[in-house]
Amino acid sequence: MLWRLVRSLFFLLVGVLAGFAAAGAVLRGWLPSHGDETSDTLELVAIFDGIELKNRSNAFRGGTVLAWFGGIAVDLSEATLAPDARLDVRAVIGGVAIKVPPGWRIDAETSSLIGGIDVRAAQPDDPDAPTLVVRVMTVIGGVSIGAGSVAGLDDESEV
Repeated sequence: MLWRLVRSLFFLLVGVLAGFAAAGAVLRGWLPSHGDETSDTLELVAIFDGIELKNRSNAFRGGTVLAWFGGIAVDLSEATLAPDARLDVRAVIGGVAIKVPPGWRIDAETSSLIGGIDVRAAQPDDPDAPTLVVRVMTVIGGVSIGAGSVAGLDDESEV
């Protein structure tokens, strides 16, 4: 009797995960990623996938980042920030790591449901420092934003 229950739960779990994977494949087709190392705006989508990007834009304006059952690592440490830059970050059962230069000010608006958000960028004393507005939402996910070494983006990784 117990064996049947365990076996039924196992097959139910496999079916649910297969359904998520199939939905992920469909969503990847509907929501393709856009942006490369010189793009001023990014639209990154990682669904059951991973993305690593080092951006060197001369006028980074922001964009959107979505990790759903996936992970995204973005290194902005060599980018130059445009005025009024805004980045929307969503992590749903996934993770996002964003590395910024030490001179940037980060203005973070965050909300989380059973997730974690870590914003560790030093806030420069210069009132005219470039400011990146980041809106972060996590659902059973994690987001890390900071200067220097960031989880998933240490100084020795090749991004």
